Amino acid sequence: MKVMKCSLAFAMLLSALVAQPVRAEAISKPAISSWAISSTAISNPVISSLGIYKPVTSPPHTPIPHALVPMTQRDFQVSGTQVGDLATNALHPVSECKQCHGGYDPQIEPFATWAGSLMALGGRDPLFFAQMTTANQDVANVGSFCLRCHVPVSVVTGHVAQPDGTTLDAADKEGVGCHFCHSMVDPQFKPGISPPEDADILAALANLPQYVGNAMFVLDPQARRRGPYLDTDAPHTTINSDFHRQSAMCGTCHDVGNVAVSKLPDGRYRYNLIDMPTPDANLAMQFPLERTYTEWKLSEFAQGGVDLAGRFGGARGPVVSSCQDCHMPTATGRGASYARIRTDLASHAFAGAAVPSLDLIAAYTAGDPEVDPSAIAAGRASALSMLQRAASVDLALDGLDLVARVTNQSGHKLPTGHIEGRRVWLNLQFFDASNALIAERGHYDTQMAELDETNTTVYEMHVGLSADAAAVTGYPSGVTAHMALADTIEKDTRIPPRGFNNAAYSAAGAPAVGISYSDGQYWHEQRMPLPKGTARVRARLYYQSTPRHYIEGLRDANVTDQWGEILHDAWQQTGRGAPIAMADVSLAITEALFRDGFE
Repeated sequence: MKVMKCSLAFAMLLSALVAQPVRAEAISKPAISSWAISSTAISNPVISSLGIYKPVTSPPHTPIPHALVPMTQRDFQVSGTQVGDLATNALHPVSECKQCHGGYDPQIEPFATWAGSLMALGGRDPLFFAQMTTANQDVANVGSFCLRCHVPVSVVTGHVAQPDGTTLDAADKEGVGCHFCHSMVDPQFKPGISPPEDADILAALANLPQYVGNAMFVLDPQARRRGPYLDTDAPHTTINSDFHRQSAMCGTCHDVGNVAVSKLPDGRYRYNLIDMPTPDANLAMQFPLERTYTEWKLSEFAQGGVDLAGRFGGARGPVVSSCQDCHMPTATGRGASYARIRTDLASHAFAGAAVPSLDLIAAYTAGDPEVDPSAIAAGRASALSMLQRAASVDLALDGLDLVARVTNQSGHKLPTGHIEGRRVWLNLQFFDASNALIAERGHYDTQMAELDETNTTVYEMHVGLSADAAAVTGYPSGVTAHMALADTIEKDTRIPPRGFNNAAYSAAGAPAVGISYSDGQYWHEQRMPLPKGTARVRARLYYQSTPRHYIEGLRDANVTDQWGEILHDAWQQTGRGAPIAMADVSLAITEALFRDGFE
């Protein structure tokens, strides 16, 4: 029914456009009924009702006739390394790296810290695969675009060409592996800084990336290992790479624009022509799906750094600037079992906000011999610590009003990253002298797994469909769960970082929508009268990335395979996406600090 509706919508839209000048950005082809998702049968793991990993030989895949919008691989083509540029076995498995870089110090060594990270587990993430399935149902071939970031080795193995991920093998499922990152080349050659070998590598590329993001990575075709040290003790070839110390390396995958949806001169977005690469590789000219790198690049952190008094960075010192400074804090240790001791060894835990995702992965991979549950537990602990340092909460009185301030201590928006499901909110509880609860804002019902959003500010981003997109797809205009089809930003109330500038962020596709932040503002305040009889106020800042409506939506929308059910089962087993406390502070009214205490 939806396919017929979409075809009719295309026809109606085209009829309307024929009578007026047609822009290149407008969709110009009706749905192609002959397009079909492959039903290649391979072994796929399926989670049982008890969360036990079981390989199955029959495909968890029921083909659908075709996607809603019949885009092609060309629509999602990006610059950089392509399938066939490296031998399919060019990158060594992590088991080889582990021989020297693991097994000697699980708190410090690169392998053990990496093994429990979302980087290591990207090829086994049920949330990602459930998201990719529904995206493929909406837009044909978009999965190949997703796989470049989440399972990048698939570009080397060639399995990225199958957009539903059914051809991924053991090498692919190692996620963002050691040899992949340590083969990355800076796409922008810098004389005197870039390794001399890079000049020929970049010159040989058919399409050299001109911008950062969208997985426009370049790999050394000889797969020579690169890293931040000039002097190493390695038994293999190493190349000193300043790129591995730069945020642009991280930005390769942590800035994402929908290459099939382009920005018009008037600021609106419109679907591209089908079977055509993006007309502009500049992410600022594409619909924003993730702007973490851009948010950082336009912040004060990127302009020399910010002194956060040791909140992040480990042994790096009080001033933090780059992505690596916060997400790869340093310590003293060995990078390999035989190597010299360094005082600036970077952690490979890549801690972020992945606590809920790691819980899901741990449940889904239970019994998988290739996954270490203790490593995931350690990764979860690192992510939890990161979350609890990402923001602070202050309470004060202004007359008879309570003022609650949430301050973003990170180098990007709070929250940031992939916007589906992610949200932060402040829960406020008011107690009387007998410690009885007399009022509450931002209440979360754990039994129903639902948040009362009516009396608190929820910091989140929602995308939507314009009237044009609604006419094409048959879905209603306004806020949508169909992220791959989105062409409007309906809401973005997330708290910006230090150095925020409205004009710069808007131009880059990261505007504040539905809320007002002044230039330079990196906090948000909620003001309310104190309920009569209040003796104490408790404020808890919560983070959630797998709310009930989101997970149930991925389950219910899936008409292709079992990933929606797999995800929902894991979600049920792991606390149903219960929010995570980022901060917890209280204020006794008789001891209240007044408003000037914020300044």
